[in-house]
Amino acid sequence: MEQLNAPSPNTTPQEVNTGPGSKETTHRSEAQSTTQIEKELPKRDELLLTPDEQRIKEAFKDRNWNEVKTADSWVIFKVMAEFVEGFDKLAQIGPCVSIFGSARTKPDNPYYTMAEEIAAKLVRHGYGVITGGGPGIMEAGNKGAFEQGGKSVGLNIKLPFEQHSNIYIDPDKNINFDFFFVRKVMFVKYAQGFVVMPGGMGTLDELFEALTLIQTKKIARFPIVLVGKAYWQGLIDWIMDVMLGQEHNINPEDMKLISLVDTPTEAVKVIDDFYDRYLMKPNF
Repeated sequence: MEQLNAPSPNTTPQEVNTGPGSKETTHRSEAQSTTQIEKELPKRDELLLTPDEQRIKEAFKDRNWNEVKTADSWVIFKVMAEFVEGFDKLAQIGPCVSIFGSARTKPDNPYYTMAEEIAAKLVRHGYGVITGGGPGIMEAGNKGAFEQGGKSVGLNIKLPFEQHSNIYIDPDKNINFDFFFVRKVMFVKYAQGFVVMPGGMGTLDELFEALTLIQTKKIARFPIVLVGKAYWQGLIDWIMDVMLGQEHNINPEDMKLISLVDTPTEAVKVIDDFYDRYLMKPNF
């Protein structure tokens, strides 16, 4: 019987069994497949990324100085353009009250009706109305002001969902923004009061932005009215019991910045009473 030569301990897979179907052919094929897969994996991963994951990945990419400078310069110009347009259009609007609330509130919701009535009362008392310019509570605020012949301002934000300008905004006072922080400056700079209807994350953001600016004395104090005790009471209780009472993260005086009411008449009265103390009235 023919004796087969055993491979030496130092023999590599490429040195033995070189015929078709041999181990060497199998090893080489496996190596090629693995290499190909490794090359394709990043492409496959890229295709599987959601838009949010893609943005996160982009944030971690190394960029050269020219790329950073170019991108940031364009952002600066866009921000400046939004500030200029906002200041230019809002400088002459006179005393206004900003009304905040959810874009998802439907016209058959009682809070929609209340926002509409509050806006109408504010106009009759000499104020204009500023909203976020979109549907829901914002639409109700603009509608109430528009139907009373008052100034109706819409500060719209470009979003992939929910947001579109409502039809009750004065054409010369409808402004679109890309940047939330620029828009919030306009809400605060040109408002003599805030009426906060039930809303979501954006409404809370605007509420606490105003409270923070007043608390830190970055802006002068103005009335902040929360409408809907059933909606807001849980938040107020948490602020009182935990933020103030348990952790002492705010002062008792800070709670005086907020008024909690249940009706349109009460909401407008808070604003009227605030300015009556200073013998100040709207001038239009």
